[in-house]
Amino acid sequence: MSSNDNSPMNENSMILSIRLIRSFEHRNIRHITLRSIDSSGQMAGKELKQQILTIVCSSFFVSLSVLPNEKLPPPFKTFAFDTLKIEHYPHQAKSNDVVIRRDSDEQLIIEDAKRLCDYNIIDGTEIAFFKRSDYELYKQNPDLVMD
Repeated sequence: MSSNDNSPMNENSMILSIRLIRSFEHRNIRHITLRSIDSSGQMAGKELKQQILTIVCSSFFVSLSVLPNEKLPPPFKTFAFDTLKIEHYPHQAKSNDVVIRRDSDEQLIIEDAKRLCDYNIIDGTEIAFFKRSDYELYKQNPDLVMD
């Protein structure tokens, strides 16, 4: 097989797993997979947010950058996501919290002006996308509501 095939992935792109957190207490979480992200890491945090919001808010996923069978319920499409945080890097330990990693906010929250390479984001990194005010409340009282 030739290296010039028409596959959407190549050595200059990476895949990121995005964890959309709508409710911390109720564990209302959905995952989307972003494909063909530039692996040079020159994309800024604000650009990544915009790309995710474009995908989340669209009625149908027509982009090749996400898996075609991923559908989100309507409440996710209108939710005010505003913060990105690195959940974990590939091949490293995960947090014991099932919703989000609550430590190292200074190092792991992705600022709008900083580039992905500033955070050493690589292929396979999982990033949480959530509302910052809800996260701060959850950090103060990390109880889950069991229905």
